[in-house]
Amino acid sequence: MKVLKHLTPLACAVALTNPGCAGAQDMTGPQEAEVAKADPATDAAGSIDWEKEFGVEKKVPDPVTGELPVAPYETSPANAGAKPFQHSNMAQAFGGQAGIRAIVNRFVELNTTDPRIDAIFRNQDIVRLRRTLFEQFCYLLDAGCAYTGRDMKSAHKDLGVTRADLNALVENLQKAMREAEVPFAAQNRFLAKLAPMDKDVVTR
Repeated sequence: MKVLKHLTPLACAVALTNPGCAGAQDMTGPQEAEVAKADPATDAAGSIDWEKEFGVEKKVPDPVTGELPVAPYETSPANAGAKPFQHSNMAQAFGGQAGIRAIVNRFVELNTTDPRIDAIFRNQDIVRLRRTLFEQFCYLLDAGCAYTGRDMKSAHKDLGVTRADLNALVENLQKAMREAEVPFAAQNRFLAKLAPMDKDVVTR
């Protein structure tokens, strides 16, 4: 039977669901391989690259940092969402930069595995998230870091975070701080510093 080689991958996919499209359902073995070879939108296994078919641009991670590219934006300490603690022992209470990094890593782990909110983090650049969260926490805790991430409103505008989602995030941050044995008073002071950001984080 004659193979419909003139069909695009998308047309072939439609044809497979249409019994009236003769030949498309009978492509097997060498014929499939020949079509896949002739059509750059299919991979070696003959499956369709749907992102290429619909013109979706693939982002390539930076070979050094592992982060995905982002649109340019103006960096500013104000983007951190609050002013840092000054002349306090907050950085020490959190274990310095090493302690803050461990808390951030645990915080991200809890969020990405929490069934209540894990969907928010799907298809997100977790490498960049860890870095910018560390910078933000380190900056606010006066532990000697600069914050280079986006402002809170821009960073969360497309995530659809609800009040319930934010409550889950706070619970996970509290758990990460407890596990790191951050004193309770220091935990509350830090949460109070973050609290006003909710207006830029909750979007629905």
